[in-house]
Amino acid sequence: MHELGIMESAMSTVLAQAREHGARQVHRIVLRIGALAGVEPQALRFAFEIVSRGTPADGAELAVENVPARVHCADCAADFDVAGGFVFTCPRCRALCADLRQGRELELARIEMT
Repeated sequence: MHELGIMESAMSTVLAQAREHGARQVHRIVLRIGALAGVEPQALRFAFEIVSRGTPADGAELAVENVPARVHCADCAADFDVAGGFVFTCPRCRALCADLRQGRELELARIEMT
């Protein structure tokens, strides 16, 4: 379960930011996760419960913003969303496309703390 390692890294950053800003409590953490990032949100939430115990983030809300996968077709300049996979075919011109514009994100987007 690589989600535990991901969450440990994110929590390290969250706690460092809390210390840097003199915060006593973290209330909300927002992560942006792309559809093709290979992260299971439920496993990430479970890992969050474990790594946040006994920290200023204990009891905080973990919000996950899902980022759809979006591909650009070089042949016809169309942008289109994809559900998954690694081979993308343009729905307009049927060309094979490899220009993934979004969908692999794994970002710590926001921390709310006091």
